[in-house]
Amino acid sequence: MSTDTPFITEDFLLRSDPARKLYHDYARDEPIFDYHCHLSPEEIASNRRFENLYEVWLAGDHYKWRAMRANGIPEELCTGDGSPKEKFMAWAKTVPNTLRNPLYQWSHLELKRYFGINLLINESTAEEIWQKANARLADPDFCVHGILNRFKVRVICTTDDPTSTLEDHQEIRKSDLKTRVYPAFRPDRAFRVDDPEDFNPWCDQLAEISRIDTGSFSGFLDALSQRHDFFHSLGARLSDHGLSRCPEGPCSEGQAKSIYEGARGGQAATPEEKERFSFAMMVFFGRLDAEKGWTKQMHLGALRATNTRLYKRAGNDIGTDSIADVPQAVALSRYFDQLDSEGSLPKFILYNLNPADNYLFASMIGNFQDGSSVGKIQFGSGWWFLDQKEAMEWQLNALSNNGLLAHFVGMLTDSRSFLSYCRHEYFRRVLCNLIGTDMLNGELPDDYDLVGGMVRRICYSNAADYFGMEPGRA
Repeated sequence: MSTDTPFITEDFLLRSDPARKLYHDYARDEPIFDYHCHLSPEEIASNRRFENLYEVWLAGDHYKWRAMRANGIPEELCTGDGSPKEKFMAWAKTVPNTLRNPLYQWSHLELKRYFGINLLINESTAEEIWQKANARLADPDFCVHGILNRFKVRVICTTDDPTSTLEDHQEIRKSDLKTRVYPAFRPDRAFRVDDPEDFNPWCDQLAEISRIDTGSFSGFLDALSQRHDFFHSLGARLSDHGLSRCPEGPCSEGQAKSIYEGARGGQAATPEEKERFSFAMMVFFGRLDAEKGWTKQMHLGALRATNTRLYKRAGNDIGTDSIADVPQAVALSRYFDQLDSEGSLPKFILYNLNPADNYLFASMIGNFQDGSSVGKIQFGSGWWFLDQKEAMEWQLNALSNNGLLAHFVGMLTDSRSFLSYCRHEYFRRVLCNLIGTDMLNGELPDDYDLVGGMVRRICYSNAADYFGMEPGRA
């Protein structure tokens, strides 16, 4: 048996006494408000139990697949037909070569917090880790509900297509789960007028679920509005859009109608037509959100599905996406301005994937704060390639220098894995180390009620206050 060699200590990432005090006294024990994730409502509703470490830790994890491919692991052991144990062993072989990649820290943090395993992950320890973790997974409390209770997750907002029945959400509401689970409205396929083969079946699904004919553009909008109402009835208070950049208008109702009718007739929209149509739809969705007091999220800056060979083999979300370098400022400003001018600008969280644009986004949010609510327009936490220590600090510094860090709604998992709640701990340690360093250097006062209170609010209560959603009891 291997000897434990603890890597994740109690003071991991905390390099000063103020940082340690901020974390242990103010941040560590706060509950979690996970306002954006990709967890499966079905797995929450069924209180899924996982058969082995691969199922709970590696399946669907494109971060790990990217590293494994770079380590010379064949696709069969990433997204292919390899056995669960073979895939885990391939990952264990890869981990020692992820030094300085956040995967190295995340992986050891997850093993420690979920399984109590302190071993360094490598080929020599892989069998022992596999056996210990699988034994832990057999415990009655190691189910989805048990994980959520253990990590004090009070709120989860999933990511749901407008055509979803939300039946799983309704089942969750009937259960004794202490976490409150809400849907979030993500209508990405409503923009795909450039791909009638995908767009038209989706419009037909929308018609079926809403019982509104989507043959006309007005019917399409009515059906989307009806689904928005239904999401609201189940507690939804957030929408989300994944776009490379904010689309640019203007687009009249007549133009949008013509583009829609063309797509429904099988005519793919040109890039320029899709741009205008997307702008019209974003204005429409912005109005819906504002009317109901929702928060709109926009995830901007991704270049998706770049590898045709792997896309044909395994589809989307397999680790072939990267950071885009598209212009953001002008279109984003015009979009905000249109909604603001007509009194239809909802609360908003902007997430940026290209760190070159951090100050662009952090300064943009200040243009449209209107005094109606605290921190109405937010610069969201670093996501995807930026949800690691260095980039978290970039985002926190850009927000601090251009806005009010004290009102920041904090961290989210943006994950498909129930083992990702350690990311909240990781973020809290990064936050406390950054703020603690300022205190150590005399750049912030030695007043823990003041500074520690801000840290505590960023970890939980800012989000709870901002979104206005009833939390659970976890």
